[in-house]
Amino acid sequence: MIVQQESLRLSEYSSLYDLIVPHTNLLRRINDLIDFNFIYEELQSKYSQTQGRKAESPIRLFKYLLLKVIYTISDVDVVERSRYDMSFKYFLEMLPEEDVIDPSTLTKFRRQRLKDTNLLDMLINKTVSIAVEQGIIKSKSIIVDATHSLSKSNPISSIDVLRERSKQLRKSVYAYQEDWVGKMPVKNQGSDLEKELAYCKELGTLLDGAPTLSEVPAIKEKLNLLKESVNDIEHAAQDVVSKDKDAKIGHKSQDSSFFGYKTHLAMTEERIITGAVVTSGEKGDGPILPELIEQSEQRGIDIDTVIGDAAYSGKKNLELAKEKDIKIVAKLNPAISQGFRKKEDEFDYNKDADMFVCPAGHLAIRKAKQGKKNVATNQVITYYFDVKKCKTCSLREGCYKEGAKSKSYSVTTKSDIHKEQIDFETSDYFKEKSKHRYKIEAKNGELKNVHGYGKAIS
Repeated sequence: MIVQQESLRLSEYSSLYDLIVPHTNLLRRINDLIDFNFIYEELQSKYSQTQGRKAESPIRLFKYLLLKVIYTISDVDVVERSRYDMSFKYFLEMLPEEDVIDPSTLTKFRRQRLKDTNLLDMLINKTVSIAVEQGIIKSKSIIVDATHSLSKSNPISSIDVLRERSKQLRKSVYAYQEDWVGKMPVKNQGSDLEKELAYCKELGTLLDGAPTLSEVPAIKEKLNLLKESVNDIEHAAQDVVSKDKDAKIGHKSQDSSFFGYKTHLAMTEERIITGAVVTSGEKGDGPILPELIEQSEQRGIDIDTVIGDAAYSGKKNLELAKEKDIKIVAKLNPAISQGFRKKEDEFDYNKDADMFVCPAGHLAIRKAKQGKKNVATNQVITYYFDVKKCKTCSLREGCYKEGAKSKSYSVTTKSDIHKEQIDFETSDYFKEKSKHRYKIEAKNGELKNVHGYGKAIS
């Protein structure tokens, strides 16, 4: 049963706080500035109002979690420190002589009460509302960018998975029938995934034809596991396997990639985050802009300018900005100055690699410009994809024509709205606002280096 935390509790030792915890202390400043009752309102539905024992205050438990993040300590240690650290006690609104909670209470709160609660949106909403109330936000610009976080689980290439599965199957067979060494199909020694899939299928077919072996429990188990892996990899959108089913391969450049997630951020010139969207790593930056604008507007930010890099200067974003009377301070890249193109919603531009990414997350491997030089309206940039990946891709239907020796995607270099943007790029306003873009790079660095955002924790 949940009960509102009492706002006034007296103790003969309360004066100790004024002696020990200075007014400049970070936790004291946070506590004095923020009304944490919004936590109670947000989590009311997670508790019974009439049944059970009196629950520990959700506000206090939420503050415990804030302390964990600020000081990077465990449940056990944050509770233990609140036993003797007067700044912790003050922040948690405990009486100086009050005993602490059991650490398991905090663990249960985090796992059960916060389940299905969108903490990110809730905290951003509160941060922005405080900044608006305090008159901190004065600009009408938002700066946008995306930063990547690595998955907690390491990816394993599909070919390595298949080789390990087939190896275990062969060992099981040899343990039962040593003379089968010479009967096995010839192993694939190269790095071609299709040949490895073909080898595994041949191995499975061979053993299926020998029921005296394939029905042996130890062999049958390994055989079924190999078949399952073959099926999963054939229908996978990328050629890696991991325990983390949500993470995907993204590209930081043509030559470097990462396995994990992207956090797309919007923040004001005063460095207050107003919007955040988390996606898998292969997603493009540009298509997320409308959601970042919407989030920021819903939180009370009056936007007249969006500052970003070339990934945000796509045609749809420029059209949306024109409808909303918002200026896009993002340099136009010929590759994203697309004009009319086929399947416009499906292929995204990756500004780091300067290539397009297909719906399955595969990066183009090369590009070529076609058409007359110095005649921009006639020129087309064609992007070529690895056809080997297309042949086994789960999204190949309607995208890749069976038997085709190549897969390409073309964009034109200009449209009327892009010509307007080119003129805008020469203005003093564009040049002045562009100088603020470095702020979000610093914010991304802060998230990774100070707050441990470089790698997912779960």
